[in-house]
Amino acid sequence: MLDVVIIGSGIIGAAIARELARFELNIAVLDRASDVAEGTTKANSAIVHAGFDALPGSLKAKYNIAGSNMFAAWSHELDSPYKRNTSLVLAFNPAEELALKELIARGRTNGVPGLRLIDRAEILQREPALNPLVTKALLAETGAICSPYELTIRLCEQAAANGVDFRLNCRVDRVQRFTDNKRNSAAASTQPYFLLTTNQGPIEAQTVVNAAGVYADIFNNQVSADHFTITPNRGEYLMLDKVLGPVIQATVFQTPTTESKGVLITPTVEGTFLIGPNSRSIEDRDDLSTTATGLIAITRKAQRSWPDLPLEQTITSFAGLRARSDRRDFIIGEAVDCPGFFNAAGMESPGLSAAPAVALELSAQISAKLSARPKINYLPVPAHISALRTMDTAERAAAAAADPAYGNVICRCETVSEAEIRAAIRRNPGAHTVDAVKRRTRAGMGRCQGSFCLPRVVAILAEELGILSTEVTKNGNKSYILTGTLQDAQRELEGRPRADD
Repeated sequence: MLDVVIIGSGIIGAAIARELARFELNIAVLDRASDVAEGTTKANSAIVHAGFDALPGSLKAKYNIAGSNMFAAWSHELDSPYKRNTSLVLAFNPAEELALKELIARGRTNGVPGLRLIDRAEILQREPALNPLVTKALLAETGAICSPYELTIRLCEQAAANGVDFRLNCRVDRVQRFTDNKRNSAAASTQPYFLLTTNQGPIEAQTVVNAAGVYADIFNNQVSADHFTITPNRGEYLMLDKVLGPVIQATVFQTPTTESKGVLITPTVEGTFLIGPNSRSIEDRDDLSTTATGLIAITRKAQRSWPDLPLEQTITSFAGLRARSDRRDFIIGEAVDCPGFFNAAGMESPGLSAAPAVALELSAQISAKLSARPKINYLPVPAHISALRTMDTAERAAAAAADPAYGNVICRCETVSEAEIRAAIRRNPGAHTVDAVKRRTRAGMGRCQGSFCLPRVVAILAEELGILSTEVTKNGNKSYILTGTLQDAQRELEGRPRADD
């Protein structure tokens, strides 16, 4: 029997796993996806919010402020990029200026430092590309950006190095709690335990952490009478090429509404730009589609902030899902009527910002409940894969001399070598899909979006995993890149059977 099962390997589940790995506990992380960080974590605004927007007294306010204060040190420990680039919330009329003053008051109540109202001259001095019709802006000096999926991968790598078992492609169908142990075992006891029914067989655990994102209400409601509902809320984004350079350096918001923080413009730590998101409640918990109307709408709204928005530099569009609960707040802690079942649910924005604080508190609660002993030898995060794009000429020559695969550039847009891709596949948890390779190495993230490197990445994955190229997927399940070979196509044209028939 496991001590702890964590459902979900997004940034919340991964952060909790990493903290619990500090203790002598038997821990498994289950995720229905083919890789960690496959849900909301891979598709969001990548912002560490200052904390002025959350309602005072809410869990969102509490954990946002605490998490934001921890984030710089947290990112440094994990050797993951973080930049305090500041945030601006723009106003274009007296009503919006009044709303900014209310946000400043709210932020100060929450304990956010470095908030002030600035005028048009200072706004345009800081960000000349913004709309000259702007009248005022809220400046938040503690606003920052990070890489959520890279952070999550680093969290998982450290957790795995310290014994956490990551079980991917593991879909949890049901969670049950038993107050007496009915297993046919000599070790049977009367200690309560949880039974998780999965597509990989039954799993038993003393405690369960529910970090299942848009599915969190399903598991909570299976074991607790204290029900809540998660409604997926889809947000669409455009990504602009990093060739633009630092044309805008702050994260730029418009005055928020009750539904969202509005359409924003933000640089990423990788140098690209994100435009979006919109906000639409949907029924399908897996619907990541983008729409022409949605992308047109966010473009028009973004042009209010950035009139010369260079749409010709768009390299991709995507959508992410927010896990919005009917309580309009985070749901964190042990279920009142189900001891041992811990929720980290409703983690919509500012869930990313709150992650380090939520993980610290929940891990303390769980380790205390299990009377867990701290590990004597807690291992640090594994060293980064050496990236060719960060090396100078001499370093590249030395790397290629030590490993000739560093001399074979697979992705030209992002300067990613064969050596990096092979190393990413061999990590724990490793990259077993095209998208997983992309998140770890940036191969396929550049301007051509994999048009050049995709066949080469597929070939390396097939070789490393010992599978056929036709078995390589984009992101698991049946998302196959190839439907067959040219030889298969020729056989079909000639009426002969395929090689795999």
